[in-house]
Amino acid sequence: MSLGLGIFLLVVGAIMVFALNVTVEWMDIELVGYILMGAGAAIMIIGIVLLTRKRSSVTTTRSAVDPASGEQVTSQKRSVDDV
Repeated sequence: MSLGLGIFLLVVGAIMVFALNVTVEWMDIELVGYILMGAGAAIMIIGIVLLTRKRSSVTTTRSAVDPASGEQVTSQKRSVDDV
C-alpha cells in the first residue's frame, strides 16, 4: 500500500509541476507539486525499507507426560522476532 501511495503522490506532484500551466492567486501550484513529489518519494523509501527488513520466526515444541493421568501433553510457542 505504501509503495502505491508513494507512486501516486509522486505522479500527481509531477503533473502539478510540469504539466499544469494554471495560475491561482491563493496557492502556488508548483510548490504544492514539489511538496507532493517529496512526500511521495519519502513514502516510497519508507515502504521499501519496511518490505526489506528481515523477520525470523521461532517455534518451540515441548512434549511431556502428565503424571496424574499418564497422557502425553504437547505445547507449542510461536514468536516472531525482528532482527
